[in-house]
Amino acid sequence: MNFRLIIISACFGLLLTGCNEKKETQAASQKQVERPNIILFVADDHGTDALGAYGNKVIKTPNLDKLASEGVRFNNAYCTTASCAASRSVILTGLYGHATGSYGHVHDYHHFSTYNIVKSLPVLLEKEGYTTANIGKYHVAPESVYHFEQELKADPRSTVAMAEECKDVLTSDKPFFLYFCTDDPHRANSTDPEQWDAPNSFGNKLEGYPGVETIVYDPAEVVVPDFLPDTNESREEIAQYYQSVSRIDQGFGKLMQMLQESGKADNTIVIYISDNGMAFPGAKTTLYEPGMKLPCIIKDPFSKLKNTTSDAMISWVDLTPTILDMAQVETKGYSFHGRSFKEVLDIKEPEGWDEIYASHTFHEITMYYPMRVVRDKNYKLIRNIAWRSEYPFASDLWAASTWQEVYRNKKEYFGKRKVQDYLFRPEFELFDLEKDPDEIVNLANDPNYKEVMDEMIKKIKAFQIKTRDPWLITWDHDNSLQGTGVNL
Repeated sequence: MNFRLIIISACFGLLLTGCNEKKETQAASQKQVERPNIILFVADDHGTDALGAYGNKVIKTPNLDKLASEGVRFNNAYCTTASCAASRSVILTGLYGHATGSYGHVHDYHHFSTYNIVKSLPVLLEKEGYTTANIGKYHVAPESVYHFEQELKADPRSTVAMAEECKDVLTSDKPFFLYFCTDDPHRANSTDPEQWDAPNSFGNKLEGYPGVETIVYDPAEVVVPDFLPDTNESREEIAQYYQSVSRIDQGFGKLMQMLQESGKADNTIVIYISDNGMAFPGAKTTLYEPGMKLPCIIKDPFSKLKNTTSDAMISWVDLTPTILDMAQVETKGYSFHGRSFKEVLDIKEPEGWDEIYASHTFHEITMYYPMRVVRDKNYKLIRNIAWRSEYPFASDLWAASTWQEVYRNKKEYFGKRKVQDYLFRPEFELFDLEKDPDEIVNLANDPNYKEVMDEMIKKIKAFQIKTRDPWLITWDHDNSLQGTGVNL
């Protein structure tokens, strides 16, 4: 009898163990199902100037406008550096480039590379069970730091074709993170040096792209931003830029259609951003507002706010911690320079989101011009560390007919800014953006703003110390982060 009881007890124990294991497996599976899918869609050189949702009534971007009507549009979203590769390193790490070695471009002879000890967003998400995939512009290094499980291939100028390549990711059994990066609307290698006034094509082709309606814009009707000269050359290039943006919009629309058809739309967070401002002098590579203030539209099916705008100041250094927060990933043990703004998607007027920092060092390796920036409410301070040097041009921006028209005709002004002031900048530029949104009136030496200047300088120094910025040494040879420089 006792023997039979023992056998029954053992069987019952095994049954309980099996049930518990099954419950744990179901619980883990349930947690995985509850985790949202995430699409991070990154355009290349797209400013807020060329989006219907941000007030442009000429450009046709119905799919991105729809995203804004279903989610939250940020009015104060900033990259930390207005240069493609350096900006993307920040997006995928939550760390400023000066702290990771991501000082500038990765390709060709530039060859900047992130320190191999850095843990990037895709690596952290894969560790948590996410399927990670990227398509289009990668532009970061090394691959071991920025590793994706899947690397999808398609013409990065053909966003509809890119979307079609993502079908298997959208139907993945596991939660997925899709990093979708277009080459549009970056300038193309199409400027004819023998014809300086020919507009760049921005990737547009006369024969168009498969599945894409070619939308052509009349240069006479485009909106010329205040920081650019209103010339035929500018208008012709802006028209090409708009056409490239409309191609992005169609690819984005195709991706959203496929997401809806996959049945995953109600469990997918969609984020649309750009790496830096439009590829025109005065925007890209500068830390003036047109270079760093960018589109950011987020549709989170789990957030309370829909069809609304937010004035919270957020930065691309906040994206990695935010996405990890959205994905319910425990970040204890990881240190980021940014912070999660997930809560902002539930609060119309959040407190404590009125300050951002920026850090630019290189674009191309021949373009050494480090800048550090703090924006605190309406005040913005730019410190031009290499202020004794002429401001360097990106090779494609120098060749732009928009710039060449001004340069060849020896004009005094480029937009609202004097050419001399654009090329030769003081060490400090302090602006009151509420009164001076075009950043023309430098208050740095105005005695009425001495207290503001002192406070802003204090903030930049504290930021550099906190983020272990090697360029801290440029303040009176402060080597506190680097030692004495003497080997003993």
